Amino acid sequence: MEPIRTLRSRTVVLAVNDIDTDQIIPARFLTTTTREGLGRHLFADWRFGPEGAPRADFVLNQPQSSGCSILVAGHNFGCGSSREHAPWALTDFGLRAVVSTQIADIFRNNALKNGLLPVIVEPDTHRWLLEHSGAEVTIDLEARSLTLPTGETARFPLEPFARYCLMNGVDELGFLLGREAEIAAYEARRAQA
Repeated sequence: MEPIRTLRSRTVVLAVNDIDTDQIIPARFLTTTTREGLGRHLFADWRFGPEGAPRADFVLNQPQSSGCSILVAGHNFGCGSSREHAPWALTDFGLRAVVSTQIADIFRNNALKNGLLPVIVEPDTHRWLLEHSGAEVTIDLEARSLTLPTGETARFPLEPFARYCLMNGVDELGFLLGREAEIAAYEARRAQA
């Protein structure tokens, strides 16, 4: 995983409430155990028409969305079934953070474990973001803050261990493997006791 310390990006707004994981990555694309290539299927039923052609009216297909790494979504993002493929598809597409007033718990946990930052903001900040698609915002992971172009800063909750992992580009297994010498020393001490 690539470390996240500060994200500075224009936002892309998908102002739809209750976006579930089957809309993020439809079940027919869950045939892989790797994350590479899933971005091309992100929001497939919304991004593409019946013949497979991109829908010009879908926000992620529009030129102004190119290069955006922060998705501002409606309330209750990531609800539905548990699938790691959903954050995999978002990150493979190039998104690094999702901002909403509510992010489903299971999706949020999967996102944190897979290098996608879920940012929960208050309704006023969210409303401003929804009304200003394409605004350049800054997310500071160390400060756990999102700064609007107006200078207003909103803080967001994030548990310390998840923050540490994201800032250092490691998942839980990577964290443990980084402590291998300490674990071996502990086991050696216990074996002598």
